[in-house]
Formats: sequence, structure tokens, C-alpha cells
Amino acid sequence: MTNVIVTARRGLRGEVKVPGDKSISHRAIILSSIAEGITGIHGIQSGEDVRRTAAAFQTMGVSITREGRNDLRVHGVGLKGLREPNEVLDLGNSGTSMRLLVGLLSGQRFFSVLTGDRYLCNRPMGRVSRPLRSMGATIMGREDGNLPPLAVRGGELHSISHRPEKASAQVKSCLLLAGLYAEGGVTIEEPVPTRDHTERMLGLFGLPLEISGTSIHLEGGLQLRGGEVWIPGDISGAAFVLAAALLVPDSEITVRDVGVNPTRTGFLDAMAAMGGRLKVDNLRERSGEPIADISAYCGPLKGIELRGSVIPGIIDELPILSVLASVAEGQTVIADAGELRVKETDRIRAMVEGLRKMGVDVEEKPDGLIIQGNPSINGARCSSYGDHRIAMSFIIAGLRARGETIVEDTDCVNTSFPGFMRLLESL
Repeated sequence: MTNVIVTARRGLRGEVKVPGDKSISHRAIILSSIAEGITGIHGIQSGEDVRRTAAAFQTMGVSITREGRNDLRVHGVGLKGLREPNEVLDLGNSGTSMRLLVGLLSGQRFFSVLTGDRYLCNRPMGRVSRPLRSMGATIMGREDGNLPPLAVRGGELHSISHRPEKASAQVKSCLLLAGLYAEGGVTIEEPVPTRDHTERMLGLFGLPLEISGTSIHLEGGLQLRGGEVWIPGDISGAAFVLAAALLVPDSEITVRDVGVNPTRTGFLDAMAAMGGRLKVDNLRERSGEPIADISAYCGPLKGIELRGSVIPGIIDELPILSVLASVAEGQTVIADAGELRVKETDRIRAMVEGLRKMGVDVEEKPDGLIIQGNPSINGARCSSYGDHRIAMSFIIAGLRARGETIVEDTDCVNTSFPGFMRLLESL
């Protein structure tokens, strides 16, 4: 277990690139594995979560070779070419891998078992196992399929129309992958729009979708075609670097080639509403995803309210937004974010405990936090609880805090942002 010691800094400056987008990297490996032909994936994220996804498909007979530091070549086996794994698929800490793969495996005519580390095995899976069962899949697990390990007996699936109880891109993507194998496909009605990387990438692989408002329909049985995929920089990772610029006096940082998918830029709107000085330049598109260069500059921040329909689009960035709120003038309210309690850890509880140790006046609510900002926070010893976003949030907080900050158990950062500390030290 690695601890990181952080002290206050001034004048963080530079131009950097962040690792490839984790969400898009997972989807690129999954779809290229079941496509016809060879796919070159460029700029793939090399974190532990993405490596787990790749290893799972290699176990199921897909040839995946690395070409250069961040490029993969995937020899697709087609929609029905996966073979039954001869071992349990261990997905480590990756909830995305678990939820997306259980959908894909529900359409395979074989048996498979998915597991993960102690954190993943306590994350709820009922929201995907229940609709998959209604499509005809057999899924078993702890608490009647709500907790991993999950055993999946795939087979013939039939069409469903599903409206998730809560907006979730992972649930949507899981059902779209299952729908590839369903007679009649699937229709999903989202409560509010969520990140649409799966839909964009299905189009890139030649698969048409019918989209009307928040309704998505996918026909089953259609073949995907391999090609070339370029992965943009991970905007969720960039959020931590941009937050460092906003927090640390005399700082000016530019992050190049970042994905700016409109379903993922809500945190930029939140930062701007707090008074954060941001600039987006050089907007263009590649592999169906918009990308840009984003610059951030230190300045005074103010408290805001974050609730309702904006929450699904910023759910991953709420921990670092909580850090910004802790030094902002006035009160910040985060509500309707109960989803934070079922991430890699209970992120509401983890942020409350850590921020209180740093002297922040923060109130815990069932679905969020109320933070009274104060420009002066103190160094403290904070636990990551094995959660990469909690670890990175308190590392960034330590760059502003008086005294020494120790963040415990930071190995988890490698699941989503390999080289995070080296990047910070380069500024």
C-alpha cells in the first residue's frame, strides 16, 4: 500500500496530456473484439481497469497485441466468435468492465464467471442482472445476482424495452451490448441523457442506432466492422489537473487533446459557475468524438448548487468539485447524488471524512453534501478507501492545504490515471 505526501505549492504551469479516456478505451476493446477484421486502437489508456478488460477478451480467444506505448491491434472474432473462458474473469476494481461484460456475455452460448477485488465485489449489479434476466439470460450471484461474483449462462435473448430507475451510462451500455444478440434488439428510455460513448462507437463500427430524444433502439444480429479508433484524452482525468490550476495560486495549466463530449463536460460548466477561469480552444472531431485543448487559471471561487438533471453528467467529478467547494466563498450544495454511495467506495462518506480532517465545515446528507467554503484548509491524513477518484481529490487538495497532507493507499490511482504523480511533478 503506497501513501503519498503532499505539501502546498505555488505557480503550477505547463502544457500536458492526460491518458486516454477510460470509458472510451473499454468500449473500443469490447467492440473491436466482436467486430469483423482488425482494429487499430490508438491512444488507449494503459490503466489497470482497461488492462483487465483486454485480458478478459484474450481469455475468450481474442488476439490483442500492443504496438507502441499506447496502441493496440485487435483481431476481431465477429459477433459469435468468442469462446468459453477456461478460467474466472477477474476484473479487478473495474465496475465498467463488470457491467458491460455481463451484458455482452448474456448473449454468448457458453458459461462464464466474473469476479473482482473486494471493492468491486461489494458494488451492486442488480440494475443490470434484472433486465438481462428479463431478456432470457441466466445470471447468478450473491444476494440473488446483486453482488459479484456473477455466473452467466448466455443464450438466446429476446427484445425488451427498458427504462432504468436511475440514469446510468453503464446500464445503458450493458443492455445495448446484450441487444446485439437479441431477436428484435433493445429499446432503452433514459430518464435523463447520459454519456453516449457506446452509441458513438457503435456508429463508428458501422452499426446504426435509432435515437429519438432520450429513446435509443438497437437492432440485434447486425455485424460490426473493424477499423481505426483514436482515443481522446480522458476528461475525467483532466478534471483533476484543471482543478489544481484553479486551486493553486499563480497557476496556469493547459491540457491538450482532451475529449469534450457534451455528455461529459458538465464539470466544466460547474467550474465556470464557481468562477473558475477556463478556456476551450482548437475544437475538432476524431473517431466520432469531439476533442479540444482546455486551459485553467487560478482565481477566486464561489459556492454553487449542484442538483437534479446535471448530476449524472458530473457524477465522477463530484469528489474534486467538493475539493474546489471547500475553498470557495460561500456555501456549495450537492444533492440528488446518491449514486456516489455505490461507486468504488461510498464517495459521500469518504469526502466528508477527509474534508473534515482538513478543517472543512461539511454536512453529510443521504444524497450529497453541504460545504461551507473557507480559503484556508489544513493538511491532514486522509484515506482513499481504495478509490482512485478519492485519492486524486485529496492529493490535489493537499497542494492548497497548509502543512503536510498524507493520502493513504494510492495504488488505486493506476486504475484510471497511470503517471498521475509524475504529471503533477512536471508542472
